[in-house]
Amino acid sequence: MEDLQRLGAKSVPVVSMGDKFVFAQVIRDVVEFLELDEDPAPELSPEELAERFKEILKSTVSLVHQFPDVSLDNELPNRPRSWKVLMHHVFQIPKAFLDHEEKNLEYTYEMMTTSPPENLKTSEDIANFGKEISKRFSYWWQESRDTDFSKQVTTYFGRTLRHELLERTVWHSTQHARQLQSLLESLDIKPDVIITKEQQEGLPLTEEIWDKS
Repeated sequence: MEDLQRLGAKSVPVVSMGDKFVFAQVIRDVVEFLELDEDPAPELSPEELAERFKEILKSTVSLVHQFPDVSLDNELPNRPRSWKVLMHHVFQIPKAFLDHEEKNLEYTYEMMTTSPPENLKTSEDIANFGKEISKRFSYWWQESRDTDFSKQVTTYFGRTLRHELLERTVWHSTQHARQLQSLLESLDIKPDVIITKEQQEGLPLTEEIWDKS
């Protein structure tokens, strides 16, 4: 915290050299800051990302359906967050993206981390919310597939390409879908669907499913 205050950085992750730093939410900014000879552009095209995400959202809805309602208040490993909050969050991520795209709302951190509304009480409620978001995403892609994804947009973590924000949305939800699969297995419930390695290929995901303590 002392180093962050000295630099003038208000949040993490941060990459610093001497008295200079860059907010490390956008890999392209880190590559430029460190003057690395790397191409930080998304590996998958917007079309590949969108088609992949439609599969991931469908699978995640199936996973959420399998959770017993009595498990929703369980706490995640190494993080003060309930299973219910995680289930909602995995769909709130694309909702924030769609609200930004369709309604031109400012892309804020609060948009993604908002708590589940009171009407989402059961796993079925959350799964139905996920179905709505999945349908909305499919419709958005149908209307947006021929638009320009190379333009820059403003987000809470700085300026980024529209293509990069789509990629971020896909990998972020995919990572949490992997976690839901892991939670079901911890209850000795066999997942009806699996987030496959093929579905993860080309996305900037780590091998780790959970944050280390």
